[in-house]
Amino acid sequence: MAGVGLVWFGFNIAKGRKGNIDKDFFILSLIALSLSLFSLVAMVYNNTRDGSFLTYFVSMWVWLGGAYTAINVIKKVHGYVSVELVCNYLSAVCVAQCIIAYSMTIMPGLKAFVDSFLGGEDAFMGKAGDRLYGVGAALDVAGMRFAAVLTIIAYLSINNIRLSRNITLLYVIAFFVVVLVGNMMARTTTVGVVVAFLFWIACSVVNRKNGQVSLLWKCLTVVSLIVVPFIVIQYNIDPTFKEKIRFAFEGFFSLVETGKWSTSSNDILFNHMIVFPETLKTWLIGDGYGANPSGDPYYVGPDFHGFYMGTDIGYLRFLFYFGIFGAIALLSLICYATASCIRRFPSYKIMFLLILAVNLIVWFKVSTDIFMVFALFLCIPKEDNDAYEKQYENPIPDQLDV
Repeated sequence: MAGVGLVWFGFNIAKGRKGNIDKDFFILSLIALSLSLFSLVAMVYNNTRDGSFLTYFVSMWVWLGGAYTAINVIKKVHGYVSVELVCNYLSAVCVAQCIIAYSMTIMPGLKAFVDSFLGGEDAFMGKAGDRLYGVGAALDVAGMRFAAVLTIIAYLSINNIRLSRNITLLYVIAFFVVVLVGNMMARTTTVGVVVAFLFWIACSVVNRKNGQVSLLWKCLTVVSLIVVPFIVIQYNIDPTFKEKIRFAFEGFFSLVETGKWSTSSNDILFNHMIVFPETLKTWLIGDGYGANPSGDPYYVGPDFHGFYMGTDIGYLRFLFYFGIFGAIALLSLICYATASCIRRFPSYKIMFLLILAVNLIVWFKVSTDIFMVFALFLCIPKEDNDAYEKQYENPIPDQLDV
């Protein structure tokens, strides 16, 4: 898709159309290039072969190229493109991934079909173990994207331009599907659940008399009255569902059964993964290792379970890999992408800040970033979104302003 996007972009420039590559894209490219350079310095100085972030500059443009293709295809199909339409596509894709993931537990033929083009059990999806996985979606990589989309759904359930009762209900149903199955795939999804509910509660406090807020809570109540009994029944009659739901909401089951919130992953994180650099050199330029160094023939240090220094925590992995300067560069990239989206589409400011919040919170657990979500919005022409919103007499402003 990135290759197609590059050709498409060149074709549009040749025809005299605006290519949408402006100052923001140039600055993002410089930040990504500095990130790759910090990675190179860490590798060369520490004599390592770990290029975890060495090609981030290329990866960023692959995501942007693929996003450019997707946005232009959407525009060709619908005749227009807007932030809300792209959000709807993101929501639909996540719901579809969840449906496919759970369907594979009861349809072996579907699982065999998906595994046939994902590389089977030896590929990335095989690393999911007993967890659910979709088409190229598994573990914390999928969990972070689910979390981001949950905040998008939370925002649109109150701020969709048409304020339709049916559309709000669809958003709520999509939210429950992603919460339920998404957590079976990766409990990182819970971050999006928490951020979404905090946003809804804040909107309820600030706009108590707002009709759309009241409609949201009515829809949440109605869907909950259907979903909760379904979960209880399935929990008692379906051993597979019982196993998956206990994994997905391990903390809640622990709280009910023992009176203490506890999950195996959080226990490991707090008890073993909080490890800080011990030398000034590591703080500044890192040790050049992000992944497990056991595969490097030049590495002679201790063995670690998982990643370098035995930690999955994103912020710490950045420090150990390319130091504080590299970590600041990566943080700057995500923050600048957020600011760029806000400048282009100020009426969606809160939504982009919610996505950023998800990224910053998840980095306390893993190192996956959310730039690929921002890439889609960065490729939407501002004038196209403005034209879409002008079709409606009263476009909906943010319910909670900052």
